[in-house]
Amino acid sequence: MNTHKIDYKNIYYPPGGILMWIIIFLELLTFGMALVAFVYYGKEQPELFHQSRLQLNTTFGAINTIFLLTSGFFMANAVLEFKNNNRLKSSLYFKLTMLGGTLFLILKGVEYSHKIDSGISLDTNMFFTFYWMLTGFHLIHVIMGLVILIWTNYGMMKKNSDTGIDDVEACAAFWHMCDLIWLLLFPVLYLIF
Repeated sequence: MNTHKIDYKNIYYPPGGILMWIIIFLELLTFGMALVAFVYYGKEQPELFHQSRLQLNTTFGAINTIFLLTSGFFMANAVLEFKNNNRLKSSLYFKLTMLGGTLFLILKGVEYSHKIDSGISLDTNMFFTFYWMLTGFHLIHVIMGLVILIWTNYGMMKKNSDTGIDDVEACAAFWHMCDLIWLLLFPVLYLIF
């Protein structure tokens, strides 16, 4: 068991570690710049963007929002239970978090399939170039997040585990970043134009 103490009052040690927060900051900056470009081009071609947005399934987007927010709730509970030294309950919350992420991937796959069947691709128009790139890049982050969740949960449940709270918090920080990015993508892509 990892017994080293973490000084949470030290501003140089945010939950999950400074390196994870640098990664999160850079990812949010990247998505932020892409969203600014999306809005800029949307103002240049408002009718095209509006008609294209109408081809998105807002219900799928809303359900996926619920999947990710619920998984984020379970992730927060996983951290809390880990801090309370209840690894079994923490592991259950990890698995529920993974279920939410997996349901997100399945529904996003169905949505992508509908787009492909309709002949909508990356080069259909500027709106769909952004749609595919932004949602695809986010999808990669969700997959990476699931791998991190699986790895951390596996390590946490091993006999004589050295998984510590810093590992669990880093995992949670990455997962919450995926939630936050989707909370930015959903309204901008599915609702505004």
